[in-house]
Amino acid sequence: MTNTVARPSPPTSPPPPAPLSPGPKRARRRPVRGLVANTAVLLIVGYVLLAVFGSFLAPYGPNEVGAGPRLSAPSAEHWLGTDALGRDQLSRVIAAARPALLSATYAVLFALVIGTSIGIAAGFLGRLWDGILSRLVDLLFAVPEYLLAILVIAVMGSGLLNASLAIGIVSIPRFARIARGSTLEIARRSFVDAARLCGRGRSWIMFRHILPNIASPLVIMTAINLSTAEGAYAALSFLGFGVRPPDADYGSMISSSQQYLLTDPWVVAFPAIAFVLLVLAFNLLGDVLRDRLDPHTRTAAGA
Repeated sequence: MTNTVARPSPPTSPPPPAPLSPGPKRARRRPVRGLVANTAVLLIVGYVLLAVFGSFLAPYGPNEVGAGPRLSAPSAEHWLGTDALGRDQLSRVIAAARPALLSATYAVLFALVIGTSIGIAAGFLGRLWDGILSRLVDLLFAVPEYLLAILVIAVMGSGLLNASLAIGIVSIPRFARIARGSTLEIARRSFVDAARLCGRGRSWIMFRHILPNIASPLVIMTAINLSTAEGAYAALSFLGFGVRPPDADYGSMISSSQQYLLTDPWVVAFPAIAFVLLVLAFNLLGDVLRDRLDPHTRTAAGA
């Protein structure tokens, strides 16, 4: 009687993993994120168009006194009514988009350039330079922001450029802190050591290797600070430090019309709504950029 030896069966390969289905949180966030991004872009594009083509779109001159009856309610002739001098509110709201965008852009660009330069130099050079530049940033942080802005305006005078410069000086520490922290992390990478071994100078390494690798947090900070800068400029304009009368911007329009809030609320409501929409657009843009450029946010969101 022969004994038969059972042959081992060949190993079976495990079944391929099932495709991952997007979780409920991720499925909910995608359409919301797209809606937020589209809303932010549309609002900002709309304000840019008003700033560029406002003189052609405005039905009346923004400083034209007596364009209609004083404190006229919204009507077919004056869609947003008129102010206490009979100036068309729609024309002034359109004209105010230009200084609003320019002030935020000037302030943030100034703070971005100066703050990023200080932060990269402090994080890369280290030791003495880091101590000096960090103490300078701490000194700017120690002074209340609006007080510092008013002090700068008191020295240089009011106006769009001076107010933007004051807001930019106030915003420098935020960019410097972000740039310094990111630089300290990037400076430890091997490609930075390789650039040093190749004989590259410090300036070349900082602006050819470090700056491109810390661009993402700086872009996010720029978008977020646009709304902060616009809010600060509106506050300074409300106090009389913005554009000079009779030119229109949202802060001065609200300030000059606040006495009519209870009797003729549209005089205050429409410039306030325009200001809120612009700040909202900048905030939404910052949130979208943070979701898409910050890897920690993407991981937390399940992206």
